[in-house]
Amino acid sequence: MSIEIDRTDRLLIRALQDNARLTSGELAQRVHLSQSPSWRRIKRLEDEGVITGYHAALSRRAIGFGVLAFVMVGIDHQNEESSRHFQEAVCAIPEVVMFHGISGPEDFLLVVVARDLDAYSDLLLTRLHRLPGVRQVHTHFSLQEFKGQLAGLPVE
Repeated sequence: MSIEIDRTDRLLIRALQDNARLTSGELAQRVHLSQSPSWRRIKRLEDEGVITGYHAALSRRAIGFGVLAFVMVGIDHQNEESSRHFQEAVCAIPEVVMFHGISGPEDFLLVVVARDLDAYSDLLLTRLHRLPGVRQVHTHFSLQEFKGQLAGLPVE
C-alpha cells in the first residue's frame, strides 16, 4: 500500500536525506511551512513507513573496508524452512551490508565489505561457502564506485 506524497513531503524527504540532523525549525524553513505542520508531516511519513530511520553515513574506506564485493549465491532448493535458515545465517554476518533475493540463475545477491582481499577470502571460505544449502557462489569485485551509499557497515 502506497501513500500519497506531495511536493512538500518530497522536499522534506530530500532535506532529511541530505542532512538528517536538521532541526524541525530548519526543516520547516526549507519547505516554507511553520514548525508544527512540518513536524506533523514528518511524523506521518514515519508512521506510514516512508521514513524508516535515521542513520549516519559512513565511508567504508575511512573505517578500513577497502573491498566491496557483489556475491551471487545459488542454493540447492528453496522451501520455507531452508530459505529461513539461509536468511538467518546471512543476516548474522556483519560484513554482509545488503542482502536481496533476486531473479535469474542465482537466488540471492549479497553486498559484502572486507578489509582486504585476504579478509574476503577468509570470509568466503569460512562463512559464505558454509551457509546452509549453498550450491554456488560467484563474486564480483567493485573496481570503481560512481554512486553508492551503504548503511549498516560493521563497526567494531
